Amino acid sequence: MDWNDKLNELRRQRQTRSRSRSIVETWERIDTESELTIKEKLERLINLTARGRKSSPVQSSLDERPAPAKEPFRVIENSYPLQAFYGQISIGLGLGIPGKILALFGRDGAFEPLDLSSSVFLDLETTGLAGGTGTVPFLVGLGYYRNEKFNVSQFFLSDLAEEPAFIEELEGFFKAMDFRSLVTYNGKAFDIPILETRFALNRQPFPLAGRPHLDFLYSARILWRERYESCRLFDLAQRLVRAPRDEDIPGIEIPLRYFQYLRTADFSLIEPIIYHNQEDLLSLMAVVASGAVLVERNQSEYERYEADASELYGVSRLFETAGEIEQAMAILERTASGLMDSDLNRRVQIRLTKYLKNSQRWEKALCLWKDNAGRGDIFSLRELAKFYEHRARDYETALIFSEQGLELSRGRADADEYDFVKRIDRLKDKIRRKTAKAK
Repeated sequence: MDWNDKLNELRRQRQTRSRSRSIVETWERIDTESELTIKEKLERLINLTARGRKSSPVQSSLDERPAPAKEPFRVIENSYPLQAFYGQISIGLGLGIPGKILALFGRDGAFEPLDLSSSVFLDLETTGLAGGTGTVPFLVGLGYYRNEKFNVSQFFLSDLAEEPAFIEELEGFFKAMDFRSLVTYNGKAFDIPILETRFALNRQPFPLAGRPHLDFLYSARILWRERYESCRLFDLAQRLVRAPRDEDIPGIEIPLRYFQYLRTADFSLIEPIIYHNQEDLLSLMAVVASGAVLVERNQSEYERYEADASELYGVSRLFETAGEIEQAMAILERTASGLMDSDLNRRVQIRLTKYLKNSQRWEKALCLWKDNAGRGDIFSLRELAKFYEHRARDYETALIFSEQGLELSRGRADADEYDFVKRIDRLKDKIRRKTAKAK
C-alpha cells in the first residue's frame, strides 16, 4: 500500500468514526421522544443522518414511494476449503477440537461425545433497537463443516411481511442439517432468545432447542481478559487470530441500513452487513480454535507450550470454573513461576496459597513462597512469616521474614506495612518469653 492509499484509508476510517458518533448522538436524542413509535424514530434517524444517494434518495416518509418489487428472502452461500487460513488459523483446525475441551468451554458434559463437525456457528443481525418481540432478525448467519469445507449460509429477509415463510425456510434447513450442537458469541443472552421468540410468534418449533450450546463469550473473557483490554469478537479476531478484517460497519448503522433497504430495495446498503456477518462467523470459528489450542497445550500433561502468563492464568481459571481443581492448580503453579511482583501475581499467589493450605501441601507451599520471596515478593514473605510463627513455632525464622517484608513494604500503597509492624512486635515478645522460660 503506497502513501496515497494509506492516507485515503485513514480519511475513510476518520469519516466512518465521525459518522458513527453522529448517528449515535442523533439516536440518543431521538430516543428521548417517548411519544414516537420505533418506526417513527427510525424514520427520523434516517432523515437526519443519511447521506444523499443518486441511486437511492432518502424520502421523508416510508409511504411516499412504494418499495420496488423484491424476492421475500434470499440465501447467500459461501464455502472455504479446510486447507485455507483465516488469519493465523487453519479453517480445518476446528474439526480437531476434542469434545472434552468443548465441554470445558460450554460447562456442559453433553459436548464430550461431540465435535464441531455436527455443530452450527450462529450469528444474527437484527432490527435491534426495539427490544423484546419488536426485534426481528433479518439476517441469520450459519457456519458449519460439511463436505470437507467450512460453509457459510446466510438467510436474508427482504420483506418483513414474509417472516412466516422465512422462519419456515430456516426450520426446514435446521432439520435437514440435523445439527447436534450450536456455537455463538453472546448467543445465550441475545441470538437464541430472539430466534426462539420469532419461531414461537410464527407458531413453529425451534429445532435447536435443547441442543448443547457453547456461548464462547464467557470462556473468552476468562481466557483473555487479563491480556487484552477488550474481548469483543472483532478485537480478538484482530489481535489473537491476526484476521485481515477491518471495522467494516458500526453496529448502530445496521438497523438503519436495513430500514433504508426496505423502502429502496438498494441491496448495496445490505452488502456491508452481509460481509460483517460472514466475518463474525469466521472470526468465531477461529477464536474458538485458538482457545482450544491454548487449553490443550497447557494442560498439566503437556508442559511444552510457551504461553503468556496472563493466558496461563486464564486457562487455570477455566479449569477451576469447571470444577477441575487439581488441573487448575497445576497450571497455576506454572503461572506463578513466570510472574514478578504485580497485581496479577498477587491474585495468583492468593488462589494458589489457599489451595495448598486447604490440601495441607506445606512442602510445596514453602518451595513456592521461598522462591518468590527471593525475588522480593511481599505476599510470599508474609505467608512464610505466618507459617513459621503459627505452624512451625519457629519465631526466629518468622521474625527474619517479617523484617524483610517490612523493609520492602515501606512507603508502598499496595503493601500493609502495619501488619508487619504488629507481627514483628508480637514475635519479639514471643521470643523473649520463650527465652525467659528456657532459663
